[in-house]
Amino acid sequence: MEFAKKLSTKEKALRINLDSKIYGSFAEIGAGQDVAANFFKAGGASGTVAKTMSAYDMAFSDAIYGPEKNKRYVCEPRLIKMIDKEYRLCIKRLQHKANDTCFFAFADTVEALNFKRTNEGRGWVGLRFQLSPNSEPNECVIHIRMKDNDPILQQQAVGIVGVNLIYGCYFLNEQPEELLNSLLDEVTYNRMEIDFFRLTGPDFQEVDNRIFSLKLVKNGLTRATMFGPEGDVLQPADVLYKKNILILRGRFRPVTKVNIDMLEKGYEQFSKEPDVDPENIIVLSELTLSDLRDSHKGEINEKDFMDRVNVLCSLGQTVLISNYPEYYRLIAYLSKFTRNKKMGMVLGVYNIEKIFMEKYYENLKGGILESFGILFGRNIKLLVYPSYRKGTTEIIHSEDISLPEHLVNLFMYLVANNKIENIIGCNKENLHIISDNVLKSIKQGEDGWEGLVPASVAEQIKENYLFDYPCEVE
Repeated sequence: MEFAKKLSTKEKALRINLDSKIYGSFAEIGAGQDVAANFFKAGGASGTVAKTMSAYDMAFSDAIYGPEKNKRYVCEPRLIKMIDKEYRLCIKRLQHKANDTCFFAFADTVEALNFKRTNEGRGWVGLRFQLSPNSEPNECVIHIRMKDNDPILQQQAVGIVGVNLIYGCYFLNEQPEELLNSLLDEVTYNRMEIDFFRLTGPDFQEVDNRIFSLKLVKNGLTRATMFGPEGDVLQPADVLYKKNILILRGRFRPVTKVNIDMLEKGYEQFSKEPDVDPENIIVLSELTLSDLRDSHKGEINEKDFMDRVNVLCSLGQTVLISNYPEYYRLIAYLSKFTRNKKMGMVLGVYNIEKIFMEKYYENLKGGILESFGILFGRNIKLLVYPSYRKGTTEIIHSEDISLPEHLVNLFMYLVANNKIENIIGCNKENLHIISDNVLKSIKQGEDGWEGLVPASVAEQIKENYLFDYPCEVE
């Protein structure tokens, strides 16, 4: 088997420079001018660069692209304004080249580490580009999170990713997943994370950006991504910024009446917390990567993933896909955005029991105490939904879980400090519903499962033959 040699950043920039059809402009805010600089250093930049600029001062930036209502300059709206203006200028000023040229406008707005290291490096990067002369343009937008602990290294990484983006859009566009995976060539996940990817335009009408957001997590480019109720791809940092987050983790295969009751009762209780603003709550339904894997083959079934996301979105849910199987890692990730706003996690009694199982923390030097320091050290409350004791109809709550004797006082401490609380007022008539049993009934075409899920979910399952619902044979 032959493997194609990966080009270096310099080789990619040079190949673009030597392609007489590719021509456009660069506009970069913050973190230097490293993308454009790579093209100048490669040689032959006059064949690619029509213009390069940086509006570092906010007053200059506002004068060129207009002010931002939220006063945030590292945001997607600012990036789109930059791309819009620069692309229109290319088309207007370079009409004499239009019949032989594929125009592009590259832009980035990036915040690197400041001198005191009190911020986190991140940014928006985008390209509007033609794949044939005089055609309607396409657009690729990504959001990056920079992990280097040095602003110079972060700037260099941005320069590499920018070249990768331009190269991928022009030379890997027939294999969008290859384009996606090439974005971190010569950078790696240890230095850079890409948690948002959107590829649109007349040449990419078949691309489903939700699938590619899943691939961001699946292929290791990020640990989490999000979808809105309309099914659109969201960027976590922007959506979760200073929000009170309420999250429910589940397989949602399918969504049952228990899931809905957990969310509704959990929300009702969480919104009454004294340090929670009901108008500032965002509710997340979270799927972990491990819950998306086929139980037999261990592979991720993309159709099944889309089915679950579509059902959740149809119920008005915002969906989070993560590769954080441990609760404490998930909460640590979300707390980066909340800025110490209170978070709530809704979970069942038996999941609380799992959280106290020490075997899950053997890889940590501090064991369960280290994980609990991360989990409960945040402004977090676990809201516990009751269940039947296994094999009986006895309802149990968090205080009824089975714990080793040496952990009982730790549990009591967390309860006393308002970190764990039972959900009250739940619909006890639904406690017998177990999603695995519902799924089995769906697959076997049995009667009665429809009453265990929301009516709209049952309708979608039957109409679209979701979750292996038997197809009708004529």
